[in-house]
Amino acid sequence: MYLLTRVVLRPTSLVCRGCSRSVHSSSSRDQYFSRLLEIGKLESPQPSGYYPAAQFFLHRVFGYRGVVLFPWTANVYDRDISRTTESSSGWEEEGLLYSKVKGLQAQSKPYYQVLIDNKDFPYVRTHPEAITFLASSKDTSLYSLPGLDYVAHEDILPYTSTGQDSFSHQLFPQFFVPSGDKQGSLFLPRDVLSAWREKNHKWLTLSDVHRESTAGVRVSVMPFYMGSKDEDQGTTYWWRYNIRLECLSGERLVLRERHWRIYSGTGFLETVKGRGVIGQEPVFSSAQPCFQYSSHVSLKSPSGHMWGTFLLERGDKSSFEVRVPPFTLDSSRDDEQS
Repeated sequence: MYLLTRVVLRPTSLVCRGCSRSVHSSSSRDQYFSRLLEIGKLESPQPSGYYPAAQFFLHRVFGYRGVVLFPWTANVYDRDISRTTESSSGWEEEGLLYSKVKGLQAQSKPYYQVLIDNKDFPYVRTHPEAITFLASSKDTSLYSLPGLDYVAHEDILPYTSTGQDSFSHQLFPQFFVPSGDKQGSLFLPRDVLSAWREKNHKWLTLSDVHRESTAGVRVSVMPFYMGSKDEDQGTTYWWRYNIRLECLSGERLVLRERHWRIYSGTGFLETVKGRGVIGQEPVFSSAQPCFQYSSHVSLKSPSGHMWGTFLLERGDKSSFEVRVPPFTLDSSRDDEQS
């Protein structure tokens, strides 16, 4: 079981994060797959299309066991692809005018809302509370849905569950029912899953993903509107944003600082600088190349933009900045609900 939460699968070999070696011999492969069959059988990844609800999978990067709730079609703004049509300088100014950037075309790609198996939480380098929201403008409580994640289509390694190791998440029995089909899917989505999605889509909907790479480190951002609060000083609007950092070179790096610039629709520019992220200074290496976390931001305006940098330190103590692509903070879904 431990192997499933510590393994990265690559097209040509199996790479064990714990021992940093590739498995090539047939006896080693047989032993690996015999252990994998404790929970299920790997399927061939779909190059296109959408995975259905109740599809079990391993996360290609983080290695956790998950199950698909439903798909989204996201607008992916990849600055690495669009770089040939953009200026290599002046990215900070683009943050103020992000909605008017020319030459940055979105690609429509499938993403998925998923559940993470509770048993894998201790081994996952991702913040397992990606969903937070405010119930109403009069309620001061912040609600959190733990163990949910958003996953790109290419990060899903589908498998068929044997049913010998039950999926552990408090929402799983509410959303799925055993199908009784031993030859096909062991579970089917309940009607309550569609009802839950419809009720909470305001807080769940993934619309935009922003990506940019600097010096072999790729940063991906997914912003979400959380809701607003009516206060004595006026209305405060809240967003959460999910950040994923990937060290593509395998170099050992440490994230030392964050530096944010937050531009409000009222014309106010705020600068925030601090050590690490969410109280951590994550380390990147060939064995652990990724880290993902979520945080929050508020504005006195219904819209704005964010952008910034992360300061990463190399093994020789030299450092460099990694850009965070500008992304829009939008509260338009409030209008949809009014």
